[in-house]
Amino acid sequence: MSLSCGMVPGHDLGPDSILRIGGGCSIGRGSHIVAHQSIDIGDHVFTGPYVYITDQNHVYDDPDVPIGRQWPRNSPVSIGSGSWLGAGAIILPGTTLGRQCVVAGGAVVRGEFPDHSVVAGVPARRVRGYSPELGWHTPVTQDATMR
Repeated sequence: MSLSCGMVPGHDLGPDSILRIGGGCSIGRGSHIVAHQSIDIGDHVFTGPYVYITDQNHVYDDPDVPIGRQWPRNSPVSIGSGSWLGAGAIILPGTTLGRQCVVAGGAVVRGEFPDHSVVAGVPARRVRGYSPELGWHTPVTQDATMR
C-alpha cells in the first residue's frame, strides 16, 4: 500500500488536512491513496486489494500542449463511514460516497452517491439503494438494462 500527500518534498500543505483516514479502517494490499487537496475517509471503511483513490487528475484543456505538461486539477474526495470498496475499484476526483456504501470490484467511481448506495460499473452507477420505506431496492432508471 502507498500513501502520498502533496506534490514535492517540503511543499507547504497548509493548515487543513490533506488526507484523513478514520478509525478502524482496513486498506487492502496493493492499494494507493494519492492526495493533493483533500481525501477524507470515514471510520470503519474497508477496501479490497488494489484500490486506487485520488483527488487529482490530468487535464487536456489545451490541445496543443502535451497532457503531462498541463497543470492537473484537484477536486476533494469523501468516503463515508462504514463503506466497502471492492478489489480494484478506482475512486476519482470529486467523488462523494455517503455512509455504508458498497462499491463493486473494478468500478470506476466519480460523482455523488447517497448513504446506503451500491455502485457498480464503468462508469459507476447506483444499482441498489436502501430506504426505510422500501428496504433494499433497485433505483428507478431510464436504462432498461438496469431493471
